[in-house]
Amino acid sequence: MKLAPRARKAVLTVHIVSSGAWIGIDVLVAVLVGVGLAGGSDAARGLALRALAEFVVAPMLISGLVCLGSGVLLGLATKWGLVRYWWVAVKLAMNVLLCVLIVVALRPGMADVGAAGVAIEAGQVPVTDLSNLVFPPAVSLTMLAVATLLSVYKPGGRRRSPRAPRGASRGAPRAASEARPTVNA
Repeated sequence: MKLAPRARKAVLTVHIVSSGAWIGIDVLVAVLVGVGLAGGSDAARGLALRALAEFVVAPMLISGLVCLGSGVLLGLATKWGLVRYWWVAVKLAMNVLLCVLIVVALRPGMADVGAAGVAIEAGQVPVTDLSNLVFPPAVSLTMLAVATLLSVYKPGGRRRSPRAPRGASRGAPRAASEARPTVNA
């Protein structure tokens, strides 16, 4: 499958915008977590936690899935492939992992985060331990930064073919004796 140049640019634009949105949402999560854990007034802390619980998961998951879908389409329709180059495969794995973590690890705890926000606003001590909230934005922002660096620098070459002998690669230079036949004059 190959995309026409205009279609490829459109999909690439969607991919870049969705990944940028995802990074922006993660920055917002970090700010809300910071205010929720260490903000000044109980009103500000409670509001930050309630906003985190109410408004973050869906936009984050949507931007992650759009980024995943556009990335898969770009991988299938361009020379980069999905697993032809190791850095593309790493980006794909990180995207899938982060989307799974949003659904499995982040979303289930949001009701407790919202309840903690209500408790803090009411001047009570929340029942839920909120110290683990620092990990989601730290992990996600780190992984998204690594994915961005991989996209910009495109390090290394292709993954080694499973059929190639160990130590061999498709683009490896030939030995001097194989490079040119010698002619004795």
